[in-house]
Amino acid sequence: MPPRLQTPTIAKLETESANEILLRRRKKVILPSCAGKGERLDPKYVATVAAEVEALGYSLSDELATNLSELTLDELVATNSEILSSLNKALGAHRAFKPMYPNFPQQVAEASRLSLYVNAILHYLTDGKFLPNTAKNERAKLDEKPKLKELGVGSKSELESIFKALVTANSSLSEQDKADLTWFFKTYGDDILPMMPTQIPQRENKAHVIANLLRHTNLKENAIKSCSSTTDVLRVAVSLSDGDVSLAESTKFKSFPRPLRKALLRAIEAQENQIEDMLRWKKRWIRLGERLHPGEFEKQFPKTAAAFKTIRNDLPAQTFYRQLEHSLERRQTEKILSLVKQRPGEFTRRLDHILRITPERQEEIALSFASYAENVSTPVLLQVMQHFKTRCEKREERVFFPKGQVQKAQAIPNTLQSLSPAICSLIESICRKTLITRFSKQRPLGKCYLDPYLQMYMLPGSQRSAAKALRTVARGSRLLLPDTDTLRFFIWWKNGNQRTDIDLSAALFREDFTYANTLAYYNLKEFGGCHSGDIVDAPFGASEFIDVSIEKLRSSKVAYIVMVVSSFTQQPYCDLPECFAGWMARKQANSGEIYEPKTVQDRLDLSGNTKVSIPAIFDIKNREVIWTDISLTRNPNWYNNVAGNLNGIQISLKAFAELNKMSVFDLLKMHIEARGELVELPQDADVEFSVSAGTPFELEKIASEFMA
Repeated sequence: MPPRLQTPTIAKLETESANEILLRRRKKVILPSCAGKGERLDPKYVATVAAEVEALGYSLSDELATNLSELTLDELVATNSEILSSLNKALGAHRAFKPMYPNFPQQVAEASRLSLYVNAILHYLTDGKFLPNTAKNERAKLDEKPKLKELGVGSKSELESIFKALVTANSSLSEQDKADLTWFFKTYGDDILPMMPTQIPQRENKAHVIANLLRHTNLKENAIKSCSSTTDVLRVAVSLSDGDVSLAESTKFKSFPRPLRKALLRAIEAQENQIEDMLRWKKRWIRLGERLHPGEFEKQFPKTAAAFKTIRNDLPAQTFYRQLEHSLERRQTEKILSLVKQRPGEFTRRLDHILRITPERQEEIALSFASYAENVSTPVLLQVMQHFKTRCEKREERVFFPKGQVQKAQAIPNTLQSLSPAICSLIESICRKTLITRFSKQRPLGKCYLDPYLQMYMLPGSQRSAAKALRTVARGSRLLLPDTDTLRFFIWWKNGNQRTDIDLSAALFREDFTYANTLAYYNLKEFGGCHSGDIVDAPFGASEFIDVSIEKLRSSKVAYIVMVVSSFTQQPYCDLPECFAGWMARKQANSGEIYEPKTVQDRLDLSGNTKVSIPAIFDIKNREVIWTDISLTRNPNWYNNVAGNLNGIQISLKAFAELNKMSVFDLLKMHIEARGELVELPQDADVEFSVSAGTPFELEKIASEFMA
């Protein structure tokens, strides 16, 4: 029998959350510990469970079916309820979907534009109270069998491995990651200590871990000692105040109880370079000082009190960054090199800039970088390696994604001074050699199969703004579309404190990124596609759908579909009780219910502090969906729809269509070269890295084990 979850730490109520985590991340279930207590159940009971999960697009592995048959009937019923609850929530099937036109898409396709227009006007004039008085016709049974996703048996050790991967991940965590991490601290309490690693490589993640230790355990001294810089303490205070630990946005600090204030001040007192770190985030520290009251504890923490006085009173202080910026402005090469060599990470991040302002010494600087590269973190080396690999490519614009809780794409003219291909190649090779050497010191992998399709999946970088989703991949990843013709987009939302109008749209673009048309509330039919109708009020929840035919769009020279969700009434998604979006793959548009859970390919929550979201882009020429999960700045005019945001949508489309990032394939190939042996067939491998094995969806494992 597989191991079952047997620990007094996790009560039955919490086990349900444990299974929610395992189902979402590993498609596995932890079962009650009751094997061998009696006769096997009648097969019909397990068959019922199998039928119910199949309706949601899943199947039971042979091992799981066997184990379920050994439960008592009460335990089977409880386990089945738990599985269905988790899967329904993940798919969005826990909500009722009632579009304006109940016989969508046929009803919309057959209606005249005049009748659609009149119905819309009546709906708007009555603030959403008028809906077409149309009876729902009986629909044909779903005449297709999507590929089922298999559920297996999980264990306590597998659950705890997720915690370890999250804590040691070398990239920032998503909101879902942070929620799961908090669950572990709440559930395990002080028993979390044996699971804690000796080091937490990513500073933002460290802040969340320390904040959770302070909130949910009695290990406060252990937590405070984990701070290794003054900025670490600032991030912890931000996390305790539910703010943005990337520090891209300001935080309104909460009031801290006296023992916690003393603990934070003690952590600051123990650090070096206090004033330098504080000056980097001067305004944040002044606001935090108003909560910590350092003067009250001046005798206990004199260095800290003096540092706060310096920043509050603008007293002079010479810092590393002031010296560096001064030297860069004056192009003082010797001074620059002497400074950045003190901090290899800073040297690496500014390497392109330094090379550009010292053209006569580029080779010397590159070779100097080689001697310091081994002290640079793996994520930074990977970024720099990819940057210089593509540095000489001709591009009119530079697209970047600023850090923060909301991910946005920004484009600026590419005015970078060119660098010689030889120098770029040299930097790339230095990074690669350093990484290979580093990876070779890890445990051997043995024989490895590497799926070529992993080239379509990007490395996880900044996940801090990633939405909670049915399955999560790094932004820019391309997933193959199923063998189907109809794509059905959907949204569901519920009003916040006032009437809320969320709009679903599909912006259509040609191969050269020129705009073709839009399917939206103001254009319900175009190119064979149709919209289910605009609902402007959702006191009990509302939904909208869009159907598009891949073949009809391709015949009209459309190459890309940008899925857009806009808050027309200007409420940010974070102010709504619930809002989510997704898409289905359907072979027959009028077969089955409008919302069929088993056909859902992706679903993600919209909960950020933004009013325009692009969940995905569909490249119908190559039959791929590009995972975007980004936001736009709303149109400066009063209205918020696709027409008002076309420029931002077009920039985002081009940015992702031409995105050139390092892939999961590239990283794993280096690992295999360093500590494994590549084989051609999965059956010959000790380790299989593939899409079917779930490799690109285990982002925390990639960031923890392969980006260390």
